[in-house]
Amino acid sequence: MTVTEAPPPTAPAPAEPPVHKTSLRRRLIPYWLLLPGLVWLLVFFALPLVYQASTSVQTGSLEEGFEVTWHFATYWDALTEYYPHFLRSLLYAGAATALCLLLGYPLAYLIAFKAGRWRNLLLVLVIAPFFTSFLIRTLAWKTILADGGPVVEVLNAIGFLDVTSWLGMTEGDRVLATPLAVVTGLTYNFLPFMILPLYTSLERIDPRLHEAAGDLYASPAKVFRKVTFPLSMPGVVSGTLLTFIPASGDYVNAELLGSTDTRMIGNVIQSQFLRVLDYPTAAALSFILMAVVLVTVTVYIRRAGTEDLV
Repeated sequence: MTVTEAPPPTAPAPAEPPVHKTSLRRRLIPYWLLLPGLVWLLVFFALPLVYQASTSVQTGSLEEGFEVTWHFATYWDALTEYYPHFLRSLLYAGAATALCLLLGYPLAYLIAFKAGRWRNLLLVLVIAPFFTSFLIRTLAWKTILADGGPVVEVLNAIGFLDVTSWLGMTEGDRVLATPLAVVTGLTYNFLPFMILPLYTSLERIDPRLHEAAGDLYASPAKVFRKVTFPLSMPGVVSGTLLTFIPASGDYVNAELLGSTDTRMIGNVIQSQFLRVLDYPTAAALSFILMAVVLVTVTVYIRRAGTEDLV
């Protein structure tokens, strides 16, 4: 008769956490990841925005101090006094955005489809201006467009300045201190913001779509109109927004390349904050500019199609 030994006792398996606790932790992970960004936006965006909103409805002076009196008439006074600067800012920003699109689209197309092994080098050249100060780049244009310089002489020789003078963009043989100089500076400084989204959008297009369109006897112009440009619309929408929004609030180009007749609303806000020290008016102008840009962008996105931002 054989005696069978009992199996040795095994250690108890570790208790698994309840299923509901594990699922709750997994659901909270995205919110924990968003927490640093939300705190950053709260501290450096939302709170300053609330502070500026309270400043815009204050009255007083720097000597006596400012007090919140809910004086909303400041908005109306600021708008009626400085509405030409708002219109000028939107006009200059729109012109610079259109020029950036006309100049940036062919370059982005070249980098995406024709550059080959030179693609990375061209992309580096596109972003190379960012390695230089915004102020220095603008001052360089002040030298380029100086009176009597080679650029002005060439433009005058080909009759370009006669046309722009008739359009009110220049004054005689001058380019500096004119609307053309301001728009030129805006176009140069914000051109990379247009090229990079366009390149990203064009680079995603499958080249086989162009081949298929060619096999169906579509001309190159029709391929671009029916295939390339519609598929690149997300880049067009993103590029125009990234260009128009900062250009409309810029004041450096108008300050260095323009004159008193080309002052944009950014120059007025800067002057009210730092020179006149009229903080309520400056804050009200800032909120009006924000509202104008928001309405303009919203209308543009609705016309372009919100699906283009996907």
